[in-house]
Amino acid sequence: MEIHHVEYFGSFVKETDCPTDKLPEFAFIGRSNVGKSSLINFLCQRKAVAHVSKEPGKTQTINFFRVDDSWYLVDLPGYGYAKVSKKLRGKWEKMIEHYLVTRQTLMCACVLVDANIPPQEIDVEFMNWLGKKGIPFVIIYTKSDKSKSQEIKRNLTKIRHELLKYWNELPLQFKTSSEKNVGRREVLEFIGGVIEQINQD
Repeated sequence: MEIHHVEYFGSFVKETDCPTDKLPEFAFIGRSNVGKSSLINFLCQRKAVAHVSKEPGKTQTINFFRVDDSWYLVDLPGYGYAKVSKKLRGKWEKMIEHYLVTRQTLMCACVLVDANIPPQEIDVEFMNWLGKKGIPFVIIYTKSDKSKSQEIKRNLTKIRHELLKYWNELPLQFKTSSEKNVGRREVLEFIGGVIEQINQD
């Protein structure tokens, strides 16, 4: 699958305010500063679909981007550290949880994990929560060009080993690098395959 046209559709703080045209949605989420905006821009081959910031916690709403009039790329706020109040973090968490649990047009949550660091407890907890709620998800490893290949390989092995403490099998995983142009085709082929299956059904 290739992306030809992307347009910003809107930002929302409640799931009930989100688009009602029933197009399939793929939500991107990860720890603050995991490289989510860079990945979204890389997938769309646009420079500023999502705003890239050095400050974690900049995404504060549920942001919808309509792709080729056939599906939505949904940019969710990051979880974990952000220089905001505990009250505001709690508000974000409730907003994200309500969207993920209730949104019927959500096809998959794409969980972004930094390939340069060992498994983080908050990532494992979030993926376990998705599993308990029955929310389909895949793992997208980001920034795979930032460390030596052997170090990346060790980190991914550790992450998979940690997840297998809780899971009998792992979800689909994709290794990406916006700098080295790695993983884009694989991620888009996965999304295209899901959309094709929906259309057949």
